[in-house]
This record gives sequence, structure tokens and C-alpha cells, in this order.
Amino acid sequence: MASIDEEIRLDEEENRRELAFIRTQLPSDIKKFYSDKDILYMMDLIMDYYYTSGILDTDAEEVDIDMEKVAEYVCNRAKEEGFCSSFNPEEVFFIVQADLDFQEQNA
Repeated sequence: MASIDEEIRLDEEENRRELAFIRTQLPSDIKKFYSDKDILYMMDLIMDYYYTSGILDTDAEEVDIDMEKVAEYVCNRAKEEGFCSSFNPEEVFFIVQADLDFQEQNA
């Protein structure tokens, strides 16, 4: 069993790989508006959405994820938490889509 420090290191590595993947997937006109910190924050909120929505609790073979709903959730939470009030759901949609693509490729 890996130590807590090892688990944290592996999680940080995974986040860096996912961030790099998302950056390559974003349209250039959107990519320039979001910092790595913004995208990492959104990645956390996307996972939070999956946990709180019950999507991860289903036994179904395939789950239909409404990416527009996830993008809205990310924008609303960012505003509520005072992180950013200017995230655009139409742009965040591309980040949600890239995040999902990364998760599917690495499942």
C-alpha cells in the first residue's frame, strides 16, 4: 500500500497530465482566457459535481452526462465561492468536455 505522501504525489502527477491534455484540447481563442489555476479549480468542481449528483453511484453500463449542466454548475460554484464571477458556461463546456475525454481515455 502506498504512503499518503506517495498517493498525493501520484494525484498531483495525474492532475498535471490531465491539465496538459485539457490545454491541448481547448480552442486557442478560449485557452488564453483560463490560467492553469482556473482549470485545476474547474477540474475539482467537475469531480465535485459527479460526486454530489449521484452519477458515480449508478450501476448502469453507460451514464449520460449533461455537459452543459456540469458547465453551469462549475460557473455557479465558482461565483458562490468567490473564485471567479466571469467564467462563461459556453467556454467552460469545452473544459468539461476535455475533462470527460481524459477520464474516458484513462479509465
